[in-house]
Amino acid sequence: MEIISFLLDFILHVDKHLEAFVQSYGLWVYALLFLIIFVETGLVVMPFLPGDSLLFVVGALCGAGLMSYPLAVSVLLVAAVLGDQCNYSIGRYFGPKVFKWENSRLFNKAAFDRSHNFYERYGGITIIVARFMPFLRTFAPFVAGVAAMSRGKFSLYNMVGALLWVLGICTAGYFLGSIPWVKVNLDKIIWAMILIPGLVVIFGAWKGHKTTA
Repeated sequence: MEIISFLLDFILHVDKHLEAFVQSYGLWVYALLFLIIFVETGLVVMPFLPGDSLLFVVGALCGAGLMSYPLAVSVLLVAAVLGDQCNYSIGRYFGPKVFKWENSRLFNKAAFDRSHNFYERYGGITIIVARFMPFLRTFAPFVAGVAAMSRGKFSLYNMVGALLWVLGICTAGYFLGSIPWVKVNLDKIIWAMILIPGLVVIFGAWKGHKTTA
């Protein structure tokens, strides 16, 4: 329970925790950033770690001179790309093993073929857009691996999505984080960055279920 409580507090007050970590451990903060982003994007069982809010806070801390913007962005980019590649590889490795019996309950050949065709046609935009959606950015590369999306195509869109995600949100934090209104309401901004994309995902899933029902 203490670990769960700490994780919730870290997610909702990532700005305070990260600033305290910088002041206490200095350059080790970059290793922490790499670990968080790699785990969030690379392990399908850890979708709840902070992503968007973390990037925004990192940008704000860079703007305040507490961290190096080029170094932070470089570390985050590498973590985001490697995380998705790891997640894709896990899906690519375990997918055929789980679904190898065509007559089993776990395997539906028609559903697999539809997923594969979807990711070959629309997988690129899915991987890029999922970067900005909590939970989806963790599951999208795994599903792409399970659906056997070609690695070359996945890798290209993985890098494009990581660039847009990391540079976009970190840069926004860099320039907006020093604005007094933003600093005062940063906790509300973090809540919004968690809840709004999540609600969009839930609404999209509900609408898709309603359409197919």
